[in-house]
Amino acid sequence: MNLIAGILLHFTGAFAASVCYTPQKKTKGWSWQTYWLMQALVCWVLLPVGVAFLTIPHLRQVLAEAPSSAMRSSFLLGILYGIGGTAFGVAIRYVGFSLTYAISVGIPCVLGTLLPPLYEGKIASVLNGDGGSTIITGIVAGAAGIALCGLAGRLKEKDYESRRGEKEHYSFSVGITLCILAGVLSALYGFSLFRGQPIADVAAKYGAGNFQGNVIYIFSNTGAFVSTALYCIYLHYKHKTWLEYKAPVGENTGSNRRIWLNYGLAVLTGVLWYTQFFFYGLGHNRMGMYKFTSWAIHMIMLVLISAVIGIVMKEWAGVRKYTTRVLTLALIVLVAAVLIITYGNYLGGS
Repeated sequence: MNLIAGILLHFTGAFAASVCYTPQKKTKGWSWQTYWLMQALVCWVLLPVGVAFLTIPHLRQVLAEAPSSAMRSSFLLGILYGIGGTAFGVAIRYVGFSLTYAISVGIPCVLGTLLPPLYEGKIASVLNGDGGSTIITGIVAGAAGIALCGLAGRLKEKDYESRRGEKEHYSFSVGITLCILAGVLSALYGFSLFRGQPIADVAAKYGAGNFQGNVIYIFSNTGAFVSTALYCIYLHYKHKTWLEYKAPVGENTGSNRRIWLNYGLAVLTGVLWYTQFFFYGLGHNRMGMYKFTSWAIHMIMLVLISAVIGIVMKEWAGVRKYTTRVLTLALIVLVAAVLIITYGNYLGGS
C-alpha cells in the first residue's frame, strides 16, 4: 500500500507539472522573460522557502546541523538544472516542441535515474537485486515511449504543416545541440535531490517525516532560480522590457485588470510547477529500497499525462491515422513502463 501511495503521489505531481504552463497562454502584453522570471520567483524561491518553514520542525536547527557539503552540492546542481531549463525553452524555437520534449525529457529520464546508483557504485547490486533488472527494463521502456511521443508529435506538426500549406524553418544542428544540453543538465535535478538527502535526514531526525524532502528544495530550487534569473535579466536589458512589470505592452492591455491578471497567471504557474516537487518528495519517501526510480516514474508520467491532456484538448484532431497509431503505441508503452517499474519496486520490497 505504501508503494501504491507513492505512485499515486508521483501521478499527482506529474499532473500538476503537465498543466502548469497552461496559464501562460492567457497572458497578454508580457514578453517571455517577464512571465518566466515571475513564475520562477514563485516556484523556485518563495514556495520552497515558505513550505519548508511550514513543514519542517525546528528548521533553523536543521539547517545549522545539516552538512554544508550537501547544501553546496544541491545548490550548484540546481544552477545547472536551471541552465538546462533555459536551453529547453530556446531549443523549441529551432526544432519544435515535440522533438525538444522527446530528447530533453528522454535523456534525463534515463540519466537522472541511474546517476545516484552509479555515483554510489551500486548499479551492479541494483541489477542483481530482486526486481532490479525489471526496473531497468521499465526505465528503457519509458525512454522508448517518450521517444515515440516525440515522433508522434513531429508527425502531428507535419500533418498540420501540409494542411496549412506552410513549412516551418528549423535549425536542426543548433536545436539538437540545445536539446542534448537541456537533457543532460535537466537530469542533474534528480541528482541534486539525491546529493541533498543528508539535509533531509537531519530534518527527519527532528520529526519532518514524509515532508523531509521539502528542506532540500531550499537549495536545489534557489540554485535553479539563480541561473534562470541571470538569463531573464540579460533578456530584459537586451530588449528593454523592464517596464512590463508596471504595464503590459500592446493595444488594450494597459488596464490595471490586465497587469494583475498577468501576475495572477504567473503565480498560478509557479504554484503548479512547485506542486510537482511537493508531491514528488512525498512519493519519493514511499518508494522503498529503489527510491532512485522516483525520477523515472515522474518523467514518464509527465509525458504520459501531457499527451492525454493534449488528446482531451483536441490538439490531435485532424491528424492522419498513422500519426494516431504512433501516439496510441506511445501511450501503451508509457503505461507499461510505469507498471513495470512499479512491479520492480514491489519485487525489491517483498
